[in-house]
Amino acid sequence: MKEEKLIQRLKDRDETALEELLRRFGPLMRYIIAPILPGEQDREECISETVLTVWEKIHTYDPEKGNWTTWLTAVTRNLALNRARKLRREDSTELTPDIPSPEPTPEEQVIQKEREAALVEALGYLGDRERMLFYRKYYYRQSTAQIAAELGMTQRSVEGRLYRIKEKLRKRLGGDGYA
Repeated sequence: MKEEKLIQRLKDRDETALEELLRRFGPLMRYIIAPILPGEQDREECISETVLTVWEKIHTYDPEKGNWTTWLTAVTRNLALNRARKLRREDSTELTPDIPSPEPTPEEQVIQKEREAALVEALGYLGDRERMLFYRKYYYRQSTAQIAAELGMTQRSVEGRLYRIKEKLRKRLGGDGYA
């Protein structure tokens, strides 16, 4: 119920709602951003960018499509990944005519989209615990040590489960081409 009030306050352009957003959901945002952006300054800038994006895009949130936390998590993760990509591009050397662009070709983009759709379908065949473990490692980019500590497991058991999950997915997707 409190989330609905916060959402409505954001939609009503109540600037004090931004403080509440940071107070209540700042830890979640930091949790999502931390494995993606190692630099503290980049993390803080990403938090600020996330809050600004929520403020500007709150009208796009549709409770019919998913809950608030899922929407906020997706916004936060996507902004962090975009910032990480931008930082990598800034660190790379300038392209010369004899170095091909690192950007995928249109054909590669189509293949990537098809593979992503197949992976999402294959993930649907996993159990909830397996799917969540997979997401933590490969979607949220959490370290094996962090996953193990938070789930009360050893790093070795997390690695073993992830290996078995990947094997299930590999079989479901038709072989090593998706590895």
